[in-house]
Amino acid sequence: MRICVVDASAMGALLFGESKAEEVAKVMKDAHLAAPALLRFEMASICLKKIVAHPELETRLMSAFDLFNRFAIDTVQVDHRATVTLAMATGLTTYDASYLWLAKELKGELITLDERLAKAVKSL
Repeated sequence: MRICVVDASAMGALLFGESKAEEVAKVMKDAHLAAPALLRFEMASICLKKIVAHPELETRLMSAFDLFNRFAIDTVQVDHRATVTLAMATGLTTYDASYLWLAKELKGELITLDERLAKAVKSL
């Protein structure tokens, strides 16, 4: 089975119905999904930012956020030392480098809409 590491930009687009949601869904289809534990915190942060920007949509946004728990995503502990090293080598934040590290570790595809992170994937 194909392994995919999904980051917050991709999962956020999918959950909150952003413009590239269908594209993300197609790539994720029939894949075994994994992510660093960080993903849960980032999804909560995205939800909060959207609620602050659009308080009238709070109920809808919280319902979309609740769907996150329906996804079968394996939460994997990352090697934080290796993540720091990877961040230094790529110029990414340690947060973004954790997704990149995990994709390399699992020999999986990284699903991201973050241009800097996608560029780092290609450079490796």
